Amino acid sequence: MVEFAYHAPASLDGVLELLERHGEDAHLIAGGTALVPLMRLGLVFPEHVVSLRNVEGLREIGILPDGGLEIGALVTHREVEQSALVQRFFPPLAEAFGRVATIRIRNQGTIGGNLVHADPASDPPPILMALDAQLVLASRDGTRIVPIAEFFQGLFETAVLPGEIVTAIRVPAIAPGTRGVYSKYLPGSKDDFATVSVAAVLRLDGKRCTAARIGLGSVGATPIRARASEAKLAGALMSKEAIDAAARAAADEIDPFDDARGSADYKRAMTQVWLRRALESLVYR
Repeated sequence: MVEFAYHAPASLDGVLELLERHGEDAHLIAGGTALVPLMRLGLVFPEHVVSLRNVEGLREIGILPDGGLEIGALVTHREVEQSALVQRFFPPLAEAFGRVATIRIRNQGTIGGNLVHADPASDPPPILMALDAQLVLASRDGTRIVPIAEFFQGLFETAVLPGEIVTAIRVPAIAPGTRGVYSKYLPGSKDDFATVSVAAVLRLDGKRCTAARIGLGSVGATPIRARASEAKLAGALMSKEAIDAAARAAADEIDPFDDARGSADYKRAMTQVWLRRALESLVYR
């Protein structure tokens, strides 16, 4: 790896000042599970590495006044997985974070770093999309809120502007009658990326679906909000026919590519299979 200057500010203002001063030459590091491998592969050559480890106020998990959940950007996957507050708020969210790679990665990697890295095969984005999460971004000009469905702009590209940093993730309050699930198809070991991952969140009134949100991973250049599939479910009686229609719609709206985990056609077929299973688990369990 190349030599670089290392900075460890103790405040968010200190981070933002360094980003403003060094511009594109500055790279943030939190857990390092994304940046360090990229540096070792010679894909990133930062002149300044700005550590977030000492920054106060980015490691909390709390309930917002409106009943939503806020997770600081420096909270690790393991902390989300084990948080009693997250488990009470919506157990499937904690379960999804428990599916991230291995416990070693979950102990090190942070939720903010994961989202900014924008790997379309990572685990948190689909469940956060299905929960209509928002990201809080801070800069010297103030803060702004970006819906997660608008956050991912392309392969490893996000809506974060120069000089900005993600400080928190907000999840709206969960309505009564809401159920959720996250599942993924792994071609190899548990620490491999998924061939297809599916997050489904339904609000049910008896057997009728009053609201549906679906997030998909590993099936395009970005995580995908499956809106056509959601439209097939909203207001429908949850029958086999409705579930099949939603699964087919999801396969039609994704844009997967061939890679070591399967061909594009295979991923479309597996999307139907795994979404169908996810929906059936919510309706019939």
